[in-house]
This record gives sequence, structure tokens and C-alpha cells, in this order.
Amino acid sequence: MKYIVIVPDGMADYPVKKLGNKTPLEVARRPNMDFMAQHGTVGLVQTIPDGMNPGSDIGNMAILGYDPKICHTGRAPLEAANQNIILQDDEVAFRCNLVTIGSGKMVDYSAGHIPTKEAGILIDALNKEIVQEGIKFYPGKSYRHLLVMKTNKIQDYLALKTYPPHDILNKEVQQHLPKGRGAEMLLMLMEKSRKIFESHPVNQVRGDLKENQANMIWLWGQGVRPNLPSFDQKFGVSGAIISAVDLVNGIGRLAGLEIIDVPGITGYYDTNYSGKAEYALAALKKHDLVYIHIEATDEAGHNGDAQAKVDCIEKIDQHVVGTILNYFDKRDDVRVLLLPDHPTPVELRTHSSDPVCFVMYGKGVVPDGAGQFTETAAREKGLKFASGEALMMKFLGKRNS
Repeated sequence: MKYIVIVPDGMADYPVKKLGNKTPLEVARRPNMDFMAQHGTVGLVQTIPDGMNPGSDIGNMAILGYDPKICHTGRAPLEAANQNIILQDDEVAFRCNLVTIGSGKMVDYSAGHIPTKEAGILIDALNKEIVQEGIKFYPGKSYRHLLVMKTNKIQDYLALKTYPPHDILNKEVQQHLPKGRGAEMLLMLMEKSRKIFESHPVNQVRGDLKENQANMIWLWGQGVRPNLPSFDQKFGVSGAIISAVDLVNGIGRLAGLEIIDVPGITGYYDTNYSGKAEYALAALKKHDLVYIHIEATDEAGHNGDAQAKVDCIEKIDQHVVGTILNYFDKRDDVRVLLLPDHPTPVELRTHSSDPVCFVMYGKGVVPDGAGQFTETAAREKGLKFASGEALMMKFLGKRNS
């Protein structure tokens, strides 16, 4: 048996006025997702445990069958794992966004989705200008980077209140700065970054081109080294993961999944959708399961762009789901599971903790009569899994011990 999990990040939504009070998923052309629904099972799953932040770290960890309440130690350490940064016992990692601040507000959590090359130059400037023992910045992709801090006050830093920048778009920065014992260090680093970036040639060029400047870093999502049992050990299934996002690949790496590098994947609207499907099918020659994560729908939600979200869903349906279904058209030894990790409603422009819709299709999956795959159809079927782990167990045909 082969297993494919497709995760359009943040795809689930609320009805949108501009879309005639329909969700982007309801408006999008999705013949392949509907085919799965008509020949499979549709329902809801609670990927975000009560009391936990509805982030992609929590949601993807849950879908992969790990209990975030036990396994989650913070967002940044997961990204560090994908960069082979081995955190020591006296180190804490922070997510480090390149952001655009204007008139005291969070204008852009991604600095115009700054290209990785330009971002790397700015991170290099931080390491050259901020020479302080126990402080090091690590470049990632686009606006997503890391700070690793060596300290004897781990618990103080873990207890800090920090805010994801995508949650405070167009809000006053002053009210959402890091708070708590140890916050002064983070505030100092953020202020130094502002001074370093304000006259940097990268930002001068971006300004000339009327692009959002990366005029400050934003520190959040702190945590320490996590410890996950391997996916193979937990479920008896070997696997691989495909994502443009360090966070998701970090979870996969910690879970012992092979990280598949696909040319042209960007973590944005212009990602290589077909390539993700093609490389996933190739990976199944070696592995039992492949996990395909697609960030584009989440970015559209954060940008408040309903039409872009519709477009991304249609591309996922055609180029990812369609490619996979066509390949397995005459085979009966495969199961496919498709679901978002959490909703990212375009009118909220941030994540929510609502249960998400899923569709499961393939060998051994009994059709339940759903005619289409939408949030409403999933609610109406009445099937609901209390956790991502429970859904993964069902998908893999495992029994809870």
C-alpha cells in the first residue's frame, strides 16, 4: 500500500463577502477534489488541540500523527532542525522574520516576500554588525530566518510573550513587542537591526523599485530542542516530505522522513505545483508514504486575497491532485488524504483553531455519499476526528493501542 497526504496550508476558510458569501474552496473549480469526495470519505478533524496556538507547526505535527501537547517545544526549533542546527541544552531558538514597519505599524510580515538572496545579505550584515557572544543569526528562505541564543536563563526566554507578525498586520507594533523577563535582549536586537537595515544597499534598491523594505527583524516562536519518535517507529511506515517551508521540513526531518528537494518550489503563489506531484510519485518507488505541503493558500489568506486563494486551490486541484489521481487511475494499492493544517480566513488574515475539512480516497475507503469537497459538505457528513493522530491512524489502517 502507498499513501499520499496533500496539505494545502490554511486552505479552509469562512464565507467571504467578495465571493458571494462562499468560501474560496466553494468557489474554486476542484473537479479532482470532488472526485475524491464522491468516491471516498469526507469529514472534519481537529488539528489544533484546545489551548494551543493555531500555527502550521502545531497543525502539521498533528496531521503527521504526533500529539503537539507532548511533542511541541516551539516553532523555531523545528526550522532549526531542517537547517541541521543542533540546539544544545543551553540554547534557545527564535524565528526571525524580516518585516516592514511603517508609521509604527506592522505593514508587511514578509518584507514584500523578499527574495532569499537579498535576505541572506541582510542576515549576513546582522552577524557582522552584532558581535555578541552567544548570539548568531542563521539565514533561511525569503523572509523566514532564525536566531539562536546561548543562555543560562532558558526558562525566562521560553516564558516570554511573543507575537507572530502575520497576526498583527496593520496593528501598532509597540503593543505587540516581546514581553517578560529577558525581553530587553530581544528588543535591543530588534532596534539594532533597524539601524543596520535603514541605510543598507539592499533596502535602498528595494525602495527605488517601490518594493517593501526589510527595515527590521521580528523575533518570535521561541523554543528548545524537541524529540520526536521516528514516523517509521511510530507507524511502521517509511516516508518522505515535500515542502518549501523549513518549518514543515524540520518536522519531517525530526520524524525521520526523507526531505525531497523539488526545483522551483517557492512557498508562494508561483510555486512548482506539478513538480511537487511528480517528485512525490517518484518518491513512492522508495517509500510507503509521501507528505506534500503547499504553502501558497496560507500566504493568500494572510494577504487577505480571496481571488488569489481561489486561484491557488485550482492550481492544487489541477496540478497536484489531478497529476496524482491520473497516475493511479488504474491502480488499487494507494490511499490519498487531503486536508489543510488549519484555516487561514482571508477576512481575518490570520489562523483560526476551527476543525478543518478532509477527504480520504483509495483502497479500503468506503464512499460515504458526499457529492463535493467543501467546508459545508464536511460539516454535513457529521464525521469528525478529535485529533490529527486519530485521523492518521485511520488513514494508515492502524488501530489505537
